[in-house]
Amino acid sequence: MDEVRFSGPATGSSMRAKLVSLGMCLGFAVVAGKAGMVAMTAPANDGGTLRAFEEPIRRADIVDRNGELLATSVSVYSLFADPRAIWDPAEVATGIAAVFPDIDVDSLTASLSDRDRAFVWVRRGLTPRQRQAVYDLGLEGLDFREESRRAYPRGTLAGHILGYAGTDGQGLAGVEYAMDSDLLSRSEPLKLTIDSNVQFALEAELAAAAGEYEAEGGAGVVLNARNGEVMALASWPPIDPNRVLDLDIKDPSRLNRASSAVFELGSVFKPLTIAAALDTGAIRPSDRFDVREPLEISGRIIADDHPISGRATPTEIVSESSNIGTVKVAIQLGARRQQEMLAALGLFGRSPIELAGSAAPILPPKFDDIHAATTSYGHGIAVTPMAFASAFSVFANGGEVIEPTIVMDGQRRRTRRVFSAPTAAVVTHMLREAVIVGTGGQAEVAGYRVAGKTGTAEKPVAGGYSDKENIASFAAVFPADSPDYVVLIVLDDPKEGAGRGRTAAYNAAPTAGRVIERVAPMLGVEPEFEDLGRGESPMVRSVSQRRSKL
Repeated sequence: MDEVRFSGPATGSSMRAKLVSLGMCLGFAVVAGKAGMVAMTAPANDGGTLRAFEEPIRRADIVDRNGELLATSVSVYSLFADPRAIWDPAEVATGIAAVFPDIDVDSLTASLSDRDRAFVWVRRGLTPRQRQAVYDLGLEGLDFREESRRAYPRGTLAGHILGYAGTDGQGLAGVEYAMDSDLLSRSEPLKLTIDSNVQFALEAELAAAAGEYEAEGGAGVVLNARNGEVMALASWPPIDPNRVLDLDIKDPSRLNRASSAVFELGSVFKPLTIAAALDTGAIRPSDRFDVREPLEISGRIIADDHPISGRATPTEIVSESSNIGTVKVAIQLGARRQQEMLAALGLFGRSPIELAGSAAPILPPKFDDIHAATTSYGHGIAVTPMAFASAFSVFANGGEVIEPTIVMDGQRRRTRRVFSAPTAAVVTHMLREAVIVGTGGQAEVAGYRVAGKTGTAEKPVAGGYSDKENIASFAAVFPADSPDYVVLIVLDDPKEGAGRGRTAAYNAAPTAGRVIERVAPMLGVEPEFEDLGRGESPMVRSVSQRRSKL
């Protein structure tokens, strides 16, 4: 019995010693495990889990025509976790929340508790300071993955053109989306046709106009009519591609109004109707049309905003913006030839510009008498500003329309002849008259001989058109005697102000003039202060100049 009593305590002490030893071993194992996992989070590329990932794919840079950087790829680190290596998910989630206060601790704890998962994203695109802060936590089961993220060093400049790329590097909008595969495969930068200086000027003037005229939105295009290169394309409100993923899906800045929105542009269509009628022989430049009384077509009254006395010539119809006169010309042209002209100009389809989301036009359901009439002056047909700028280039390119491009790829753009060169020159002269004596007077810029047309269209609303909201536009080519460039300005619902109305003559026209004044020197257009004389055809002037040099 004494042995039994003696041996009992001895055996208990031995067991306690073994348990203590086991506990210490487990403790060292935990510490060693944590130390191992902490070591994997070290900022330096010291191996660990990082070696299990493929090298991040870098997208090619995007530059403007002069090589100025617009988009590039930078290395960032993203935080992930392995739930199988985490002892206390709640502790880890709480620690991470100290670095990222906006993180959902409960949701993260649930994800980290799922031991059937080997990989859980915690936060993408950490700053260097955030990465160091996570490392300093010393939590187990965490590591970093090096990734490539897009950066746009010019902020909002050309934001709608560039678009943006997603967290995983895929193009989601603009050129980033349209040229996605090319950007992933090429080693040299993708060069765009835009000039950053011209782009900045267009965006600045568009923003100033939106503020001055209290417009809901706006769009602008500067196009080289000779080769189809887009020198600038802007939409207002602007967008910063660096911050787009934080924007609400309904934020108005997400919409590219220059290429992804369609508008009824109004009277800027009138020169196209006149040109088609002249080119087909349906009318002559000397013809006169009685525009004193409104027209009734299919029960609808077509009138002019301001009456024109007497009988108007085609030049006066354009310069004074007569709806009545344009409809009478369209009737002589005929609906079939009208449709052929619009289709040839590319206005029946999407613009082929290399931008994601190029919008299709909204066309009349049929070209009966009333729809053919309203389309002749730009109502009942809605197109993108980009598509219309391209169509309007027909007056700056000798009657040919050229496909627009925003990528400098060295390929010659396809052209289509729509009007004869003499017809284009005659109508360009009419457009010059519209600036000198007509509704486009505020677009005039000394020395640069602007030729253009105003357009004011009531905005479509449920059940018809608004009598309080307009789309105001101004389409121009310059210099008028030998045009190289197209400028188009579109303002969505500009408001009346002291001493000004809400039609395009008071807002879109002066905005276009200010754009031309700023960009013409950048584009190498020399000012010339001997202007075209009233009534003198640009064809006659160019011929006389050539003769004087012989």
